[in-house]
Amino acid sequence: MFDIILFQPEIPPNTGNIIRLCANTGSKLHLIKPLGFSLEDKRLLRAGLDYHEFANIKIHENWEDCLIDLQDRRIFAVSTKGNQHHHMASYLVGDAFLFGAESSGLKIEIRESFPAERCIRVPMVLGSRSLNLSNTVSVVIYEAWRQTGFGGAI
Repeated sequence: MFDIILFQPEIPPNTGNIIRLCANTGSKLHLIKPLGFSLEDKRLLRAGLDYHEFANIKIHENWEDCLIDLQDRRIFAVSTKGNQHHHMASYLVGDAFLFGAESSGLKIEIRESFPAERCIRVPMVLGSRSLNLSNTVSVVIYEAWRQTGFGGAI
């Protein structure tokens, strides 16, 4: 379906919620080290409930390793500094979405390595800083899934 990439996530419940989202949408989760928690963290496990066994999760040592793994995929960088709203892009099954760390977002050099049309943002009211990471991932993945006809959904 889709690949969700979390660049150095810091907050266990956010990642737990995203694990549950992946299990329910058929998306694969890529976690790029360093992680701000252990994969055995009780807060991560609690947020993900019992969905961990249904989610496809891959750990990468660094961004470069993740890029090699996804070299045949289109990747969209999701950032508050994105160039277009997420619903304006056209998605395909197999696309990947990169999200930055909760406290700092995507590193500028990573964000600027993407073409403008693949650096997207979720709209917010003026003066807002950012949405919760797991909420943002949900909004983006469900829009991409909607555009591709909710394949595999019941």
